[in-house]
Amino acid sequence: MAPGRKIRLRLTRSSNPTESTPKTFADLDDEPMPDVDDDATANEKQAIPEPDDEDDDDHQPKDESGDDEDEEAAEKEDEESVKEPTPPPVPTIRRKRLGRPPKNRPPDWDNMVTVPADETPRRRGRGGWRGRGGRKGGPAAPKAEQVIDAEGTVAEIVNDECVLPEDAEGETKVDKLGNLQDGRDYRCRTFTVSGRGERLYMLSTEPARCVGFRDSYLFFTKHRKLYKIIVDDDEKRDMIEREIIPHSYKGRSIGIVTARSVFREFGARIIVGGKRIIDDYAVTQLRADGAVEGELADPDDRIVVGEPYNKNQYVAWHGASAVYHTNVPTIPVPNGKIESKKRKVNVNDVNWMLEHAREASTFNAGINAIRKLNNVGVYDIHTNVMQYPSMMQPTRGRIEQVAPEDEAATKGSAVFPPVPSKMSRNFFVADTYYESSQAGIISAADNEAEIPDFLAAFNGLSAVSDDIKDLLPPSCRKAFDQALDKESSYRSQWGLESDKMSRRQPVIDKAIVPYSMT
Repeated sequence: MAPGRKIRLRLTRSSNPTESTPKTFADLDDEPMPDVDDDATANEKQAIPEPDDEDDDDHQPKDESGDDEDEEAAEKEDEESVKEPTPPPVPTIRRKRLGRPPKNRPPDWDNMVTVPADETPRRRGRGGWRGRGGRKGGPAAPKAEQVIDAEGTVAEIVNDECVLPEDAEGETKVDKLGNLQDGRDYRCRTFTVSGRGERLYMLSTEPARCVGFRDSYLFFTKHRKLYKIIVDDDEKRDMIEREIIPHSYKGRSIGIVTARSVFREFGARIIVGGKRIIDDYAVTQLRADGAVEGELADPDDRIVVGEPYNKNQYVAWHGASAVYHTNVPTIPVPNGKIESKKRKVNVNDVNWMLEHAREASTFNAGINAIRKLNNVGVYDIHTNVMQYPSMMQPTRGRIEQVAPEDEAATKGSAVFPPVPSKMSRNFFVADTYYESSQAGIISAADNEAEIPDFLAAFNGLSAVSDDIKDLLPPSCRKAFDQALDKESSYRSQWGLESDKMSRRQPVIDKAIVPYSMT
């Protein structure tokens, strides 16, 4: 039944006094009544019972004429209700429930649900106007652009390449389709693509390997002026049929780049036997940078006179992918560090001595390489300083004051010329000298402060007792005494800080700070 529709009941009064069902008057709408005289109003009030007596059967009127009038009024209302139009049934459909079904399904679970037909979501369609020219009145396609530098410069993409300023002399070496002029040839394979005219393209991996990149990702990341194109399935199928790429590449994403843009970016490096300035595109810029005209752009390029250039050396399925399986490090190796690979050799009773000597030599070479690396310093991340071995740092020090009259001794020195008197009076001038002991006398890394107590008596030649000296032959004793004198004289140059570091007692005003001289 439609909501909001008024319910009308047909009431009939039974003459059976034992009926317990309460009786009420029909819910009739009030109608405006004309004014009448007082006598008619009084008679009407006598005919209508009190509201409190409606539910009492004993006070119901006994006249049967009232029931007939009620029946006639109800019949008229039924006739009026029959004339009202019945609302049409709401169309419904059954569809699958949305969401994940519960794990514990009740016995009466129904995976389908009944919903009105107008609540069914409309499936995605092509939409729009399917006439000629695409969607009518829609927004225009976004313009193809690309950022070409770190400053955010945006270049427009036209004919699958970035629109960049042209070089007048460079334009004479290549045409708009990428064809080189004057007998020049690319070091990589070039080809046309179905549906893209006669423009020449390259597989992005081949020029990347040609200029020294291991993959095309860094190739396009470092050179943002190159525009990468991903071929679709039809173009890929055509390239497979023409044997540009193998059949195993049909499921891969293939990137290509225009040959003209590669030549504009790399110039002579992408040309067979390319020479600077002569085979470059940006001639004006290179001349301003001081490039040497006629110099080979890639001296490592292998060119055999009289034989065709091998362009397949940069093709992955012709062996170029072997670069991924070599042991060459991806970063430059520091000087002196040896990268050796563990050899697997079966040691037996014949070659064990040879292999032992080889391993000892390799170990010694590794130690020497590490020492050479330490000599240039080791960076400490905690203190942000370069740390050097103690053997390269001074272990002793002394300070000597040079008087003005002693400046004449350094008059002819180009490193430490005499200091003018006005400079020495007003400024502190310090000259640093580094002094090492003679070979065979004392170690340059000798430091008495680092010698343990149990080895203090055995430090240097002076620790040798006289009993042992007497056992030496005269010639050996003489050489021993000379070395001992040199060691003693060298050690005598270094002493306590109070004697050799020009230190003195602090000058303190006794009136301010009491200071005891004892």
